[in-house]
Amino acid sequence: MSAELLRAVEIEPKGAARAAVIWLHGLGADGHDFEPIVPYLGIPDSLAVRFVFPHAPRRGVSINMGMIMPAWYDIRELGLRHDEDEKGIRQSSAQVVDLIARENARGVPSEKIVLAGFSQGGAIALHQGLRHPEKLAGILALSTYLVLGTSLEAEISEVNRSTPIFVAHGQLDPMVPFRAGEVTTERLGALGYAVEWHAYPIGHEVSPDEIRDVGAWLAARLG
Repeated sequence: MSAELLRAVEIEPKGAARAAVIWLHGLGADGHDFEPIVPYLGIPDSLAVRFVFPHAPRRGVSINMGMIMPAWYDIRELGLRHDEDEKGIRQSSAQVVDLIARENARGVPSEKIVLAGFSQGGAIALHQGLRHPEKLAGILALSTYLVLGTSLEAEISEVNRSTPIFVAHGQLDPMVPFRAGEVTTERLGALGYAVEWHAYPIGHEVSPDEIRDVGAWLAARLG
């Protein structure tokens, strides 16, 4: 268990929750960032899905001159693949495990939980989802990339080998290159994962078409 459960914005279904989406925001944002899109996902009320949008811890981010901001891990240099903050990545992943455990305690089994995230949050969702020891409903990775990729094969959770993964990226993304999304998809495909890949003519953001596609995918995973 991590030292403290992350604070989170939560959107409850009309009845008792039977499924959950734990959705991690990007660098410098907070749990409110994706809260407004929930009504536009079109998730049927009958699925009774709870949305959990945790707030990342505040920490110094090296590429932003050490400025303290919400971040799932430090980014020490541009290029994404060098000098990774392994300690921060693993600490944030442990905090996601605690959020999953809380959903289990509230009556939502792991196989009815989707880990989701955008940018840095997507990196953590992928990192933990691929390694999580209990079966998950799916992994949603938006405008993101793999972290600690060199340890992936050694740490893969066999129970989640067949877990569906939705990967999407903006073709005009100036922050996380479009190629990073392609490489992530190629790597996961080579490892045998069932990856659904989407590209959109947008920057480092989400679009109405993407929100619609994400909503349909979530409904299928949690139905």
